Amino acid sequence: MIPSEILQKVKQIEIKTKHLVNDLFGGEYHSAFKGMGMEFAEVREYTPGDDVRSIDWNVTARTGKPFIKKFDEERELTVMLMVDVSASSHYGTGDSLKSDIITELASILSFSAIKNNDKVGLLLFSNEIEKFIPPKKGKSHVLRVIREIIYHSSDGNYTDVAHAFDYIQKMLKRRAVIFCISDFWDAKFEKQVKLTNRKHDLVNIRILDESELRIPDIGLISFHDSETKNQISYFSKGGRNLTIAKNIIDEYSKFCKKNKIDLIDINVQEGYLEPLVKFFSKRSLK
Repeated sequence: MIPSEILQKVKQIEIKTKHLVNDLFGGEYHSAFKGMGMEFAEVREYTPGDDVRSIDWNVTARTGKPFIKKFDEERELTVMLMVDVSASSHYGTGDSLKSDIITELASILSFSAIKNNDKVGLLLFSNEIEKFIPPKKGKSHVLRVIREIIYHSSDGNYTDVAHAFDYIQKMLKRRAVIFCISDFWDAKFEKQVKLTNRKHDLVNIRILDESELRIPDIGLISFHDSETKNQISYFSKGGRNLTIAKNIIDEYSKFCKKNKIDLIDINVQEGYLEPLVKFFSKRSLK
C-alpha cells in the first residue's frame, strides 16, 4: 500500500501543476505539438476558391454537383515520459533536488497532454529499465504516473541513457512525442538519441544543479559521486568552472544543435517556468 504522505504529495503536485497547465502551458502545448497527420472529416459542396485537388469524384458523380473532401488535423498524440531515476537525480544544493523538478515537469507535461486528449506513458530508467507503463488517457492514469515517479525506489545507481533509448524504440511501434528528463551524466549515447529522433519527436530536458556548473571559491572541497561511489578532492580558486563537466555539457548541446534535436536546459536553482515557456513558444512558430 502506498503511504499516506506519498498520496498527499501527489495531491499537492496535482494542484500546483494543474494550475500552471491551465494558466500557462495548456494552449502553448497544443500549439507546440501538432497532430501526426490529417484525418477525413466530411464532404461538402465545392465553393469557388477551394482546391480542385480535394474534389471527391465519387460523390460528385453521384450527386451531379462538385463536392470536396474536408480533412482535420489528427490531434491525438502519444506522449512518452522517459524519467531518469538514477542516484544523481536525487542531488541538489538548494531548496529542491533534481528529482523534485523532474516530478513537477513530468506532471505539467502529463496534465497538458490529457487536457488535449493525448495518451501518456512512462519509462523509469537508471542503468536498468526500472518500470514501463504503456500510454493511456485520463486523469486517473496520469495520477498513477505521478505516484510511480514519487514512490519508485531505484534498483540501479548510475545512468545508462543508450539502454533506455534502445528500449523505448522497441516498445513504441508508432510515432510519439518523447520527453527524456535527465541530467545526462553519461557517455556514448548520441547514436541512440539520433536514431530515436528520426522516428519520433524527441525533446531532451536536461536538469542540472548550480554546483555542477561552477564551484564557489572556498578552497579544498571533497566530492562523493553518488553513482560510482568514488570520492575526489578539488581545490577551488577564483570560482573556476568545472572544466570536465562543462565540456560534457557543451558537447551535448552542440550535438543536439547540429542534429536539430530539441534540448531544454533547466537549472534547479533558477526553476523551469521560463525555459519551458520559451521552448513551447518557439515550437509554436514552427
